[in-house]
Amino acid sequence: MSCVRTTCPYCGVGCGVLATPDGKGGAGIKGDPEHPANFGRLCSKGTALGDTLGLSDRLLYPMAGDRRVTWDAAISMVAERFTQSIKQHGPDSVGFYVSGQLLTEDYYVANKLMKGFIGSANIDTNSRLCMSSSVAGHRRAFGTDTVPGIYEDLEQADLIVLVGSNLAWCHPVLHQRIMAVREKRPVTIVTIDPRSTATAKQSDMHLRIDNDEDVPLFNGLLRYLVDHGQINSDYVNAHVSGMEDAIAAARTTPPPAGVTSEECQNFYRLWADTKRVVTIYSQGVNQSSTGTDKVNAIINCHLATGRIGLPGTGPFSVTGQPNAMGGREVGGLANMLAVHLDIDNQNHRAKVADFWKSKRVADRQGLKAVDMFDACARGQIKALWIMGTNPAVSMPRATAVSDALRACDFVVVSDVVTKTDTTACADLLLPALAWGEKDGTVTNSERRISRQRAFLSAPGEARADWQIISDVACKMGFSDAFTYTRPAEIFDEFARMTSLSAQEGLDLDLSGLVGTDYDRIDPVQWPVTAKEVGGRFYGGGGFHTPDGRARMVPVTALANPTLTEADYPLLLNTGRVRDQWHTMTRTGTSPRLGKHIAEPFVEINPVDAQALAIADADIVRVDSPFGHLLARADVSDDTPKGQVFVPIHWSSRWTAQGKPGPLVAADVDPVSGQPALKRTKVRIERFAADWFGFALSAREPEPRAAYWAKTRIGGGWKLELAGRKAPGDWETYAAELFGAPDAIPISVIDAKKNSRRLALIDQGRVVGVLFTSPEPVAISRAYLTDCFGPEAKAADLLAGIPGQGRPDPGPTVCSCFNIGVNTLLDAIVSQQLMTVEQIGESLGAGTNCGSCRPELNALLGNGRARAERPVGT
Repeated sequence: MSCVRTTCPYCGVGCGVLATPDGKGGAGIKGDPEHPANFGRLCSKGTALGDTLGLSDRLLYPMAGDRRVTWDAAISMVAERFTQSIKQHGPDSVGFYVSGQLLTEDYYVANKLMKGFIGSANIDTNSRLCMSSSVAGHRRAFGTDTVPGIYEDLEQADLIVLVGSNLAWCHPVLHQRIMAVREKRPVTIVTIDPRSTATAKQSDMHLRIDNDEDVPLFNGLLRYLVDHGQINSDYVNAHVSGMEDAIAAARTTPPPAGVTSEECQNFYRLWADTKRVVTIYSQGVNQSSTGTDKVNAIINCHLATGRIGLPGTGPFSVTGQPNAMGGREVGGLANMLAVHLDIDNQNHRAKVADFWKSKRVADRQGLKAVDMFDACARGQIKALWIMGTNPAVSMPRATAVSDALRACDFVVVSDVVTKTDTTACADLLLPALAWGEKDGTVTNSERRISRQRAFLSAPGEARADWQIISDVACKMGFSDAFTYTRPAEIFDEFARMTSLSAQEGLDLDLSGLVGTDYDRIDPVQWPVTAKEVGGRFYGGGGFHTPDGRARMVPVTALANPTLTEADYPLLLNTGRVRDQWHTMTRTGTSPRLGKHIAEPFVEINPVDAQALAIADADIVRVDSPFGHLLARADVSDDTPKGQVFVPIHWSSRWTAQGKPGPLVAADVDPVSGQPALKRTKVRIERFAADWFGFALSAREPEPRAAYWAKTRIGGGWKLELAGRKAPGDWETYAAELFGAPDAIPISVIDAKKNSRRLALIDQGRVVGVLFTSPEPVAISRAYLTDCFGPEAKAADLLAGIPGQGRPDPGPTVCSCFNIGVNTLLDAIVSQQLMTVEQIGESLGAGTNCGSCRPELNALLGNGRARAERPVGT
C-alpha cells in the first residue's frame, strides 16, 4: 500500500507525517517534506510513532464494568442515563470533559450536542490545563482568540524570546527551525525560565526569574520602552486603547525577583533595540494563577511598539496538543460558543440557535475543568462523559478527582486503551479509534488546518468519536441534527458556520473551504475565503473589538504571595520531558522512548539535597497538603534552590506512587480558570529503603513494592524497585513478579554485600531476571535491556555487564537513532570529535529532531548530560 499523508498526534506544531502501512497492522513513519509545519522533520516521539500502533492495551469493545456489551446497549445506556438526569435535575446536571486529542469533527459534534441540544455549557477540555490563559489574554487584547503570527516569523525574527517554554524538548521541530536559521545569520535567543532547560542551554541569554515573576519582568520592559522613547506612537494612536492605564500599572510593579537589575537592563535594551522580535510563550506562562495577566503583560509590549502582525514580530503562544486550536475554534471550552462567538452575547447565541435549528442553546458559561470535578464530588454533576483524556492523573488534586468520579452517579469514558487511572473509575467504557485509524482535521499553533487520515483498519468494534456522540444524540431524540455519515459532512457544516464569525467582524472564516473535496484538502492556514488564505493578523490594526482597537490591559503582580512555609519549604514545578507525552498511554508503548528517562524523578538543587541528606539515585518522598509521591532523586543545579521539578507523565499504569497530580494545588487563574500547575508548596525527604531492585521480564510484571516503575523494552519489560522490608523468599517473590510459578530459579548470592542475582527459566527460556541490593543496583542496564530476549542466556544476564568484546552502549542519549552515552563518548575520544556537528556526521546523533543536542554538547565537556545521571540509567 502506498504512503498516506497525515498529521502527527502529539504537540501543537502539527507536523506532517508519511505513513506506509506494512499490511500487518503496523506502518513505516517518516516526516512529510512538503508539509509547511515541519518540511520533513520529526521529533523523537514522532519518529517512534510506528512503535505505538500495536493492540496489546487496546479497548476493543464496549465494556460495562468487567462485562462486554453491545454497541446498541452501550449507546442506550448513555442516552438513558443522561436523559434521566436532565429530566430530574436539569441540563446542568450533566457534563462532557473532552480533549485536545479529539479531531475537529469530534469536537464540533460534542460541543453541538452539549451546548446546542442538551442546553448546558458544561463541556470543558484538558486544553483548560494547557492554553486557556492564552485564550483569555488574546480575547482581552484583541477581542477574539487570535494567534497573530505564523511559523515563518520565527525564521525572520532577529530576537526570539522564549518565556516559560522548553521549546527544545516540548516543540523540538520548531526549535530546530530556529537553530537552523541561527547557523545562517545572527539571531539572538533569550530564554526566561527558572530552570536551566535544554532550551536555556542553547540560548544567548538566560534570565532565571523566580516562579511567576513574568508580570514584573514585562511590566519593567514596558516602563523601559516608555522611558527610552521606544513607543510606536503612530501605531498606538491609530490602533490601541488603554496604554496610559497599562503604563500606570507597570510603574507600580516591583522589579522581578531572581534576576539582577543589570540582567533586566541588558534584556530590556536588547528588546528595545531590536525591531523584529517574537516572544514565544507556553506553559510557564499559562499554567499560573496569574497566567492571563502574564499573557497580557507580554502582549502590551508588542502593542506599544507595533511589533505585531509584521514579518518576524509578535507574541506567539505555542500549544501542547495536536488539536487544542481546533477545539478552541469549535467552542470546546465551557466559556465559549462555536466559531469564536461569545456565549454571553445574546445576539451570538441567537445566531447559533438559528444555524443549528435549536431552541435550547446554552445561555450562560458552564463549569470549567476544576469546577466540573468539584461538582461531581458535590453530587451536582450526575452524569459525566470523558473523551480521550486521563484527568485522574493530569488534574490538580488528582486523588480527589478520582474520588469525585467514583462518587458520580454515572461516568462513561471513551478511550483507546483499557488501563488508565480514569478508566478504573468508569461505569462504562466505549472503544474509540486511535491515530492511524481515524479521519478528520486538526489545527496547529499557527492556525494551519491539516488532515489526519486513516491508514489502518478499525480494530475490534472501535468507532470514531463523532459517530459515537452522534449515535447518542440520535438516541436522546435529536436525530434531525446529527445525521452525519462521514467526517466530511461535519467539516463542511463547521466551515459554513464560520460565516457567523465573519458576520460579527471576527477572525475565523473558512468560507473558502465550503464544498471543498475533503479528501484533497492540503494543509491550509485560516482565514480561508474567496479573497485570502492565511497570513498574519493586526499588522495594520483591524482588531476584533467593537471599535477595531486593541486593548492594552493594566496588570500588576500582587496576586501571588510567597507560598512556602515551615512545614512545606519548597515549591513544586511540573512539566514535560523529551521523549514522553501526557500520561504515556501512547509513548509508554514505545521501547525506544523509554530508554532516555525510564522512571519518574525529582530534580532537586544540590544545596537543598545536601541539607536534606539526599544523594543522586536515592528514592525520595515529596509531600504537599494534598498528597505525596515517590520518585528517584536527580540532584542538579538545573533547578534553582528552593524548588523541585517533577515530570507530569507517569501514572499508576507505569509507577506505584510517582504521579504528581495528587500533590498539586487546585489554585486557578480567576479569568481563565487554568490551574497553577507549577507552584505548589511541598516538602521532601529521603525514603529509607531497605532494598533496591532491578528486573527484566518477558511478561508484564505485577510488582509488590513501595516503589516501582516499569517500562516496555524490545524483549518485554524493565522494572526498577525499592522497598522497606525485604521479602523472606526472593525466589517466590520473583516467581510472582514474573508470573512464572513453575519456572526454575538460578541464583547468585553475594553474602558479604547482601545482594542477589536471580534468573527464572521456563521451558528453556529466561523469563525474568532480578537483581537486588541494599543500595541502588549498579549494573549495565542498557546492555541487559538489549541482551534480554528469547535467545538470552542466563549466564550473560546474571553477569550484569558485557563480556569481553561485547560493547555496552550505555543509557540512550539520541532516541531517534538509539545511540547510547558510551557509544558517543568512545567516538568523541577515538575520533577526536570536537563539535556537535562532528558527532552528527560520525554517528547521526542530533541530526533528526535535534532535541539531544544539549546533551551532546555536555558530553563534549560543556556540562553534564542527562544520560550520565543515575536517573533512568
